[in-house]
Amino acid sequence: MFDEIDLKIIEMLKINSKMPLKEIGEVIHLTPQGVSNRIIRLQNLGIITGYTICINNALLGKNIIAYITIFMKTTKHDKLIKFLQSNSLVDEAHKISGDGCYLLKIICLNMDEINSFLDCLTEFGTYRLNLSTASIK
Repeated sequence: MFDEIDLKIIEMLKINSKMPLKEIGEVIHLTPQGVSNRIIRLQNLGIITGYTICINNALLGKNIIAYITIFMKTTKHDKLIKFLQSNSLVDEAHKISGDGCYLLKIICLNMDEINSFLDCLTEFGTYRLNLSTASIK
């Protein structure tokens, strides 16, 4: 299905998805066309599902990262999921097992944005809020 060369291509693309095919090829000893063929195959297999960018949110004024655990008090899971998917503050949302029902990562400009978001969540249940004080990795 895939081999060590494919894994190396994936690792390189994870670091920089705009890395030139020639540069990748020089590292793994393939022609740009060979690299391209492997990337297309990885996409067709569903291993590579898309490309994205990383943003420096602090430069956009979004300095606050909050992690929110939601404890559902209703069965309105579909309504909550639609709310989370459509809300631009939500960077990540996961259904979880263990302590809580959902775990969110939101990125905000200020505490007013967090408070407004939390007010909306009370329709679905209770929550626990944790604020990030520093990014480690």
